[in-house]
Amino acid sequence: MTAKTVLRLAPSILSADFSRLGEEVRAIEAAGCDLVHFDVMDNHYVPNLTIGPMICEAIRPHVQIPIDVHLMVEPVDAIIPLFAKAGANIITFHPEASRHVDRSLSMIRELGCKAGLVLNPATPIECLNHVMDKLDMILLMSVNPGFGGQKFIPSTLQKLALVRQKIDAHVGAGGQEIWLEVDGGVKVDNIGEIVRAGADTCVAGSAVFGAPDADGGYRGVMNALRHAAAPA
Repeated sequence: MTAKTVLRLAPSILSADFSRLGEEVRAIEAAGCDLVHFDVMDNHYVPNLTIGPMICEAIRPHVQIPIDVHLMVEPVDAIIPLFAKAGANIITFHPEASRHVDRSLSMIRELGCKAGLVLNPATPIECLNHVMDKLDMILLMSVNPGFGGQKFIPSTLQKLALVRQKIDAHVGAGGQEIWLEVDGGVKVDNIGEIVRAGADTCVAGSAVFGAPDADGGYRGVMNALRHAAAPA
């Protein structure tokens, strides 16, 4: 991330209180977040089952900021239009979950959303090589997908730097801007090195929604995350 880039924070509602989800997303927007991160798990591609397009549609009227939908589902093509219709602004998916990655990316954009790929810790970055022109976001998982509250995998930092080089080369050759997002174990004590490695967008779940009121609640932790990333 360059000095001119503003860090985007995307709290993951996977860690929110689902009994009052509308209130929760309004609260994180009021606290200064940039995106609502929406984790979709199908108990097939990943060993967990979470939320679908009906929940996305339900929270859409509660916030003005973009909804960033991360699809951990297989196959993806049938569900992409449902989330586009439900109000998603960004839709990302795992290349392993699509038979034709280029086609799935094109579908997302044709439906009016920004498109992105998600790379698991062991997914090689070479899968980006032939679709850079169709990407608006690259999301690197810094934990293995499926559950919130996991610890950050340190090797993600090297991978981040390599993907940042790839994005910068693409933009330098006249390509479009591509956001570089990181998801998994992002905390106040490691966001600085994550941003220094190249991230411009950070997902934080338990770090935000688990913030004690005594420390300023959601606004306090988001200010702390931005402050910790600022030296980068």
